[in-house]
Amino acid sequence: MAADHDRTASLMTPAKLAEVKPKGPVSPAAWLNQMAADAGHQHVRRLAELRPELEADSRRGLGGVTAALGRLAEVLPRLDFGLLQSRGWWARTTGKARTAGAEFAKCFEEIDEAAKGLLGQVQALQKAQGEQTGAERRWMEFEVEFHAIEKIIDQGARWLQDMRNQLKTREAGASDAQTLQAVKDDAARCEILVERLKKLRAVTSAAQAAHQQSQEAARRRAALGQQFQQAAAGQVKTWRTRLAAIAANAADDSAPALSLEEPMESHRELQLWLKRAAADCAQLQAHEESAAQGLAALAAPLEAAR
Repeated sequence: MAADHDRTASLMTPAKLAEVKPKGPVSPAAWLNQMAADAGHQHVRRLAELRPELEADSRRGLGGVTAALGRLAEVLPRLDFGLLQSRGWWARTTGKARTAGAEFAKCFEEIDEAAKGLLGQVQALQKAQGEQTGAERRWMEFEVEFHAIEKIIDQGARWLQDMRNQLKTREAGASDAQTLQAVKDDAARCEILVERLKKLRAVTSAAQAAHQQSQEAARRRAALGQQFQQAAAGQVKTWRTRLAAIAANAADDSAPALSLEEPMESHRELQLWLKRAAADCAQLQAHEESAAQGLAALAAPLEAAR
């Protein structure tokens, strides 16, 4: 039953503290003191439950896209266009053109597998970003909870101001020791709430900082995901189309040599984009780590307020 009273107390606004009477033999003064000490308890408890889940969410990054980018960046430089530079009569006669062409085509196939892997990861990311994830729902709940605590803080501050004004009036008009003692008891209760509000302010301050950091990381993650989708439809697909034609031509030593200018340009552009993408991923990782640290820092004020 006492636990039920505590949970009920955590839902009450501080403005009601002086009005509510307990059900049962417990001392009214003690019960009101407990209510002041436990203001916002339920919201604090829920934030404490959400915090470790959100900390884990904040480090999820771009999933398999980052690994697929690294794989493609690793194998892409292996493609040697020098194998296709000499495809004259003597090379065809001696069979060197066939050997070089087969080597080029084989290398392209290996790199193309990495390119297709990246495209698959980008598609999966696009699908995931188009759906509401569990992390987004948790963040919505997180925001609701710390805003609820902010309201309790505002209500508590107003209650304290009103109560202190009343205490001054009551103390000035007190004519006996019992009345003065009641004033002192209520003043002590005010101090209990003052300490509680300090703890709640520490919680909301840390929660707001963590929320802002995480929202910024989420914004960057979404923007980077959009960039990857555009690149998948641009650089990666263009590279595959142009290089596939060259690789097929290279495997046929009797076919006339195709121009390498556009394929080599696509190859260079893809390499440059992969470098930029790696830098962007590293920057996102730094933002996500900062957000995770902000959520980790929230643990201490939450524990103090529980």
